[in-house]
Amino acid sequence: MINDFTEMPVWQKAMDVAEKCFTISENLPRKEDYALTSQLRRSAESISANIAEGFGRRTSKDKSRFYDIARGSAFETKSHLIYGLRV
Repeated sequence: MINDFTEMPVWQKAMDVAEKCFTISENLPRKEDYALTSQLRRSAESISANIAEGFGRRTSKDKSRFYDIARGSAFETKSHLIYGLRV
């Protein structure tokens, strides 16, 4: 049984993604600080944050809502990474 969200493999992987996105974004041009850099970091951080918040919710409906938001943030992060590669 998982007693804390930090024990969840999906949360751990989400933290890995956030860390890697932070590292990647350090190499972006300074002119992107308030655009791609900020958006990438925020969406990547949002994945693990929403998993944690969902874990703390009491009802399965609330949990599911936050896990869905985390999934959306994962797709948003992927889109930012693809955009970064293209430009």
